[in-house]
Amino acid sequence: MIALALLIPVPSLGTAAALIFVPGPVGQALFMAAKIWLLGFPAFWYLVIERGRPSWSPTREGGLGAGLLTGLGAGAAIVLAAWLFGVFDMDVADLAGEVEEIGLAAPRAYLLGALGWTFANSLMEEYVYRWFVFSRCERLMPRFVAVLASAAVFTAHHVVALSTYLPGHLNALASLGVFIGGLIWAQLYSRTRSIWPGWLSHVIADVAVFAVGWELLFG
Repeated sequence: MIALALLIPVPSLGTAAALIFVPGPVGQALFMAAKIWLLGFPAFWYLVIERGRPSWSPTREGGLGAGLLTGLGAGAAIVLAAWLFGVFDMDVADLAGEVEEIGLAAPRAYLLGALGWTFANSLMEEYVYRWFVFSRCERLMPRFVAVLASAAVFTAHHVVALSTYLPGHLNALASLGVFIGGLIWAQLYSRTRSIWPGWLSHVIADVAVFAVGWELLFG
């Protein structure tokens, strides 16, 4: 419980600082500090406090096939939902302004940012939310409840960021998608005890998200 309390609020606070409370250099510094904490604290807690052994999270139980299939399904659902709920028809002025503030308004910058978020940020989130948060929740509650709890924590962090880019109804829709993704990826980790199947699925879903963003901004 102590480990979860020291970790769970940090990404939301860092994101809120950068996008809402103190946008600019101070907010960006707090955002980066939060990212560093997210990377370092789980490793410190596991290696120093719990005296665990380092691991590359091997896929001994398989699961990459399930990761691929769930990722393709999630990606297709994202694009379909964007079409059904009128995302492609939304006024992109506010979104374009927010994207310009973080330096991703040019196509090249957007692609570079998308690559970073798709591959690196998704890996960090699997490491934090599936390995660390889920496995600690699992010690406190039944496994199914731990899947729900870790997905809820994962979603709460994203709601803050999404609120600055999307209107309320689309934020709710996107947050529901994030929650469903969190459920899928936590279940993959629960079954395989490896972050890699969930990461593969997560990457494919993020590709779909950034493809929708590209169409909105540059299509």
